[in-house]
Amino acid sequence: ALRGSGLPLAAPCDRMLQPPISTTSPAKSCPAAAPAASSSGRAWTVSLALPGSIVDNAQTQELRSHLVGQVARAATIFNVDEIVVFSSDGASPAAPQRTDGSVFMARLLQYLECPQYLRKAIFPMHPDLRCVGLLAPLDAANHPRATEQCAYREGLISEKGGSKDGRSGAIVGLPKEVSVDRRLPAGTRVTVRMPSRPGEPAAVVPPREPREKLGLHWGFSVRLAKDLPSVWSECPFGGGYDLSLGTSDKGDSDWLQGEGFRLPAFKHLLIVFGGVEGLEPVVEAHPELAAHGIETSALFDLYLNLCPGQGSRTIRTEEALLVGLAALQPHTRRAGAS
Repeated sequence: ALRGSGLPLAAPCDRMLQPPISTTSPAKSCPAAAPAASSSGRAWTVSLALPGSIVDNAQTQELRSHLVGQVARAATIFNVDEIVVFSSDGASPAAPQRTDGSVFMARLLQYLECPQYLRKAIFPMHPDLRCVGLLAPLDAANHPRATEQCAYREGLISEKGGSKDGRSGAIVGLPKEVSVDRRLPAGTRVTVRMPSRPGEPAAVVPPREPREKLGLHWGFSVRLAKDLPSVWSECPFGGGYDLSLGTSDKGDSDWLQGEGFRLPAFKHLLIVFGGVEGLEPVVEAHPELAAHGIETSALFDLYLNLCPGQGSRTIRTEEALLVGLAALQPHTRRAGAS
């Protein structure tokens, strides 16, 4: 599965990181890497969870795709490292001719996160991807242009034999393939650290290295969860999420008043958004949670209203993402850095 997804939504490929390589043609420095290179990196992560059923309210394929594109853009703008798409038991069933909302959203998120120069090789043609050409690009740090010199690049191990010394070759969005420092199966997606001197191979590194060493937002992983509790139980981080934050118009609305609010220090933050009717119906529709009479707010360390005083009766999930993540960003940076 691609980038930690719960289902093989794309062609099978491992998720590793490969460094960008130098070229003899004139090249610009990667604008996204320049300011981050002076920082000490970022060890903490931000995960976002939301129900896939939000796309079922869109009437057409174009509108469904556009909604997912908005989610991907928001996650990229605010440096989200993981997106968890969970199924909500109370959601309306998808139309017979439609893919399940959660699978549809996860597939498009995976596609949009992947650099453009790798998509054709990784993703086979699929009806769900029919309208992706209409979506705005993420323009993320892991989507470098061919004319940019970056410290890291995303790549795909090619079918060719590679170098004579047994190393594999990788497609990294440059005019020529680069040699990597090991032999890997063809079709493996990698992150590479580009060599500092001509003739050296690119080093295959973990996808987290650009974030941890340079502070770069290096895309996001996508995970499917069968229900809300699985968002926690299937967490990929050792020790799980040490801070969870639920969002609702029924949450605490006073946190924005004054200057005393601070998020507790964390290493892995989880922010959960609800669907059209919020998080409460999701909890009420879950058999085990409902049987134990668990209040929605009890599932989270913090339960906040991220847009108090709203003028509309409802805030769509894709709107709540932008409003909420913008409001939380200075707090997450301070708490994560501490």
